[in-house]
Amino acid sequence: MKRNIIIGVACIIVAFGAIIGLAKACAPQTDPTPASSVATQSKNKKTHHKKAKKINAAIYRPYKDPKDLRKAGTWKKKSETKKHPKINPNETDLTLRVSLKGNRTYLLRKGKVIYTMLSTGGIYKKGKSLTPTGKYTIQGGRGDSFFNYNLGEGANNWTSWSPDNVYLFHSVPTKGDGTYNLKEAKKLGQTQGSHGCIRLSVPDSRWIMNNIPNGTKVVIKDK
Repeated sequence: MKRNIIIGVACIIVAFGAIIGLAKACAPQTDPTPASSVATQSKNKKTHHKKAKKINAAIYRPYKDPKDLRKAGTWKKKSETKKHPKINPNETDLTLRVSLKGNRTYLLRKGKVIYTMLSTGGIYKKGKSLTPTGKYTIQGGRGDSFFNYNLGEGANNWTSWSPDNVYLFHSVPTKGDGTYNLKEAKKLGQTQGSHGCIRLSVPDSRWIMNNIPNGTKVVIKDK
C-alpha cells in the first residue's frame, strides 16, 4: 500500500510539473524591446517617409528648378522673377514641355529651357493622369475666360493644345462668381488637381495666350 501511495504522489508531482511547463509554453512572449524604443523607431520611420516624399518630387522633374523660381503655390505672379522671354510670332523651334508629376511646365527653345513655370496637371486615378500624355501642338483656340457648368469650374487666359479645345493651358480655376478658387490655386506647382487641363499662374497663362505661336510643339509626360 505504501508503494501505491508513493507511486500516486510521484504521478501527481509529474502531472503538476507538466501543467507548469505547458503554462510557460502557452504564455505570450515578452517583447524585449522597450516601449520607448518602439516609439522612437516608429517616429524615425515616419520622418524618413516624409523626407522620401520631398526627394521624389525633385526626381520627377526633367530639369533643375532655376534659382529665381518662386515658391510653389504662387499663382498671382509669374513663376520666375525675371521677365518672360521675348517670342517671335514666327518661331518654329519652341516646345512647351509638361511634367505632370513634377508640377512644372518648361518653355524650350532649340531644346534648351528658357523659362520654367509652376503648373498643375490632371489628377491621377488608378495610376493614370486625367491629362493625356503625348505630343500635341498649340491650336488657334484662345480666350479670356470660360466656365464649365458641368464641373462647376472655370478659368481665365486659356490656350488650346487639342483640336477640339477640350484640353487647355489656363489660369488657376475660378468659381461661378468669377473669383479664383483659393484652395485649388494653392496646389499650383505642388500637386495635381485638374480635370485634364494644365493650370498656370495668372500672369504665365496670360503670357502664353498672348505670345506662344500656333503650331508650337507641346510634349506632355508623367515625369
